[in-house]
Amino acid sequence: LIFSTGTAKAGNSGAIEIGTGASTAGRGGMVQVTVGSGTSGVGGVVMVDAGRSTVHTGGAVSLSSGEGTSTSSGAIVIRSINSGTTGVSGMLIFSTGTAKTGNSGAIQVGTGASTAGRGGSVLVTVGSGTSSVGGSVQVTAGRSTVNTGGAISIAAGEGTATTSGVITIRSTN
Repeated sequence: LIFSTGTAKAGNSGAIEIGTGASTAGRGGMVQVTVGSGTSGVGGVVMVDAGRSTVHTGGAVSLSSGEGTSTSSGAIVIRSINSGTTGVSGMLIFSTGTAKTGNSGAIQVGTGASTAGRGGSVLVTVGSGTSSVGGSVQVTAGRSTVNTGGAISIAAGEGTATTSGVITIRSTN
C-alpha cells in the first residue's frame, strides 16, 4: 500500500493526515502502526524521516504525548524489546548529525519545572547482570584539534530559600 501526495513545481506538496476523532464520553481513538512478524529474516522496519531541503533547514520530527488538562499528561516510551534466548537486546542511539560549517546539533535531556512540587528527576541507570562485570556509564567531552577540548560540568541545584543540593560521587558496597 502506498499513500503519497504528488510533487509540486511551485509551492508545497500535499500533506497526509492520519487521525482519529474526538470523544466526549470516552477515550479518543488510537492510531497504531505495526510491522508484521517474520520467521526467516530480521523483523520489519518502521522508518519516520522528515523532509530534506536543499536551500533551508530540513523538516522536523515532533513526538508529543497528550495533554491531561485536569491530571497528568501522557507518557512517551522509547525502548528496545527484550532479546530471545540468545543475542542482546536492541541498542538505542540518540545522535545528532555532523556539520561541515558551524556547530553540530545539541542533545538536551531535561524535565519541566513545577510550581507546586518537585522538579522531575533525570536518571541514567545501567541494568544489572549475573554473568560478567556490570555495565559502564561513560561521559566524555568533545575533542578539538585546534582549540581547548570540551568541558564537563556537574552542578547541584540552587536552593534560593535554603541550602543548595548535594553532589555525591562514590563507589558502592
